[in-house]
Amino acid sequence: MQIHNISNENSILNQFIAEIRDSTIQKDSMRFRRNIERIGEILGYEMSKTLTYKNVTVETPLGTTPTFLPKSDIVLCSILRAGVPLHNGLLNYFDDAENAFISAYRHHKENPETFEIIVEYLACPNLEGKTLILADPMLATGQSMLATFEALKPFGTPKEVHLISVIGAQQGVDFVNTNFPENTHLWIAAIDKNLNDKGYIIPGLGDAGDLAFGEKLQQ
Repeated sequence: MQIHNISNENSILNQFIAEIRDSTIQKDSMRFRRNIERIGEILGYEMSKTLTYKNVTVETPLGTTPTFLPKSDIVLCSILRAGVPLHNGLLNYFDDAENAFISAYRHHKENPETFEIIVEYLACPNLEGKTLILADPMLATGQSMLATFEALKPFGTPKEVHLISVIGAQQGVDFVNTNFPENTHLWIAAIDKNLNDKGYIIPGLGDAGDLAFGEKLQQ
């Protein structure tokens, strides 16, 4: 796997990361969603540099000019619900992308510190030979990302796979690095060192889904 940690470079991305982490600023759920969306735009832009392009001629009112446009067939899949703002940011840049949505959540059993990933809803187009983008803002253990990838396999084999995350734990990064195909790319805005005993990223930012859309009742 090729890992692209965009935070290793100084850019305006650092401003958006700082704001979604800030416990005061993140109370503004609209700003939180917009910052996740903007991070998705930046990660999508960086990812776009690796796509396949074709040479085309564009006709202007005064003549013609050559340019290069992407020719990859993209399917953008986000994990509900926290992935929606990130999905929107990517879709802002990949206008013609097909879309897939999947629900994957942690189901805690008797021990609140252990869980399994449950997939209940899935809507997906044909993936055969296409570029698959899997978007999930928080890459904690990596199990949700892998469960999503496994659930998508009946829809075809993509030509290439790109994982997009906002913040990840090193443990989660190592997990996907081990369990995804070798030619997978991970695009991530920041990598933190630790997970706590409940599988949350430290320092992280908290629960991205709750911060974006409000707290949920636990089942």
